[in-house]
Amino acid sequence: MSLPDRITPVAARLLSAERRAELTPVIRRLLVVRFLRSLSQGTLVVDFALYLLALGWSGTSIGLVLAGAGLANTAFAVVVGPVSDRIGRRRLLVAYQGIALLTAIVASLTDGPLLLVPAAILGGFGRGANGNAGGFAPAEQAWLAEAAPPVARPWIFGLNSALGFFGMGLGAALGASPVLFAAWLPGPLAYRPLFVLAAAVALVGLVVLTRTEERYQGHRSTPEQRAAARPVQRRENRLLLALSAVNAVGGAAVGLTGPLIAYWFAIRFGLGPASIAPVLAVSFILTAASSIVVGRLAESVGVIRAIVVGRSIGLVCLAAIPFAPTYPLAALAYAGRSIFTRGTAGPRQALVVGLVREERRGLAVSVSNASMQLPSSLGPAVAGPLIEAGLLALPFYVATGLQAVFIAGYARLLMPYQPPRRGQPTPSEEIALAAEMAAAEELEDPA
Repeated sequence: MSLPDRITPVAARLLSAERRAELTPVIRRLLVVRFLRSLSQGTLVVDFALYLLALGWSGTSIGLVLAGAGLANTAFAVVVGPVSDRIGRRRLLVAYQGIALLTAIVASLTDGPLLLVPAAILGGFGRGANGNAGGFAPAEQAWLAEAAPPVARPWIFGLNSALGFFGMGLGAALGASPVLFAAWLPGPLAYRPLFVLAAAVALVGLVVLTRTEERYQGHRSTPEQRAAARPVQRRENRLLLALSAVNAVGGAAVGLTGPLIAYWFAIRFGLGPASIAPVLAVSFILTAASSIVVGRLAESVGVIRAIVVGRSIGLVCLAAIPFAPTYPLAALAYAGRSIFTRGTAGPRQALVVGLVREERRGLAVSVSNASMQLPSSLGPAVAGPLIEAGLLALPFYVATGLQAVFIAGYARLLMPYQPPRRGQPTPSEEIALAAEMAAAEELEDPA
């Protein structure tokens, strides 16, 4: 019996019959791979920056490497989504697992910058991707959307996000293990076993995805079909362009504070992985619970409202972090920020894939992810030198302002595109989308 099939009966007992039916075999396998992937990402979000610090790297150098990893993810995201719309999703995700396996093996064998830096950039070490497939996430999210009924997407994407955060939490707890390994592996070598874990996880994910069937095999349209769809496509393009502008503001806020939080705690309070890892672990696990709650809440109160309320509470917590006089208070504020902001990730992803037709889902996720990842990638390159210079609060001040602008813009832009709630009629997505956009066209040009 495969790993997803072993886990499913346990999880199924926690769900109603209706929700169990919505968790198809393909969805279960994608969820399991997400969870396993998040284990290694959780260890490295705690320890990778600390590993580089133990190697004698400066804050500026650490920030540049993390920025490079983010830029690589952005570059992949721009290409992967549209390509997956044409050729399918599975082979691209299998390629991602292969890259993750190779880079983890390299990092486990050497700390030489000539090999470690490219491995870190391609592997996305320390970026804390919450279990998603980095720059290949557009293919992963599009595949998950195709396997999930539209009305079930908020809770399924919420569960997907929750499993990622739960795995991040367990992985972050393992981030304290270099203290134990130090008895046998002196200095920076104590961090090397974490890359062995990353390689093992990548290998298992590679096997599971290789054995998963995919219904969608790419889209080909005739010139007549393309001409008929052109008005809807123009409307989709304008919406995605506006969404990318709003996301860019939110991505800049994330990049200034998220990737370097372990390094920030180490500099601000003089702490090591044994103190930082448990805090990140608990915050990730609580965020997992929040993701499930928000996913269910979105079904009743609406996706947009659930996202805006959650992120607004998270904004208050983010603003409080630099004012915390002690580590426990700063950790509490960070946990609150994670619970309420990151907990909305699943419904946000479910919303994006529903904004366009099936054959453009990869493109939509690419635009959404790349527009957020690009400014997020530049954030560590800005925040690293500021932290090193002792300007510890400044990144949080700027991030708070940017996050407030993001929340307001997001609500204003997407409120008209509220997905149907459970229990409401759910017409065909393509028909509903075309009708909505045609109506909007008529309002703009009554003649």
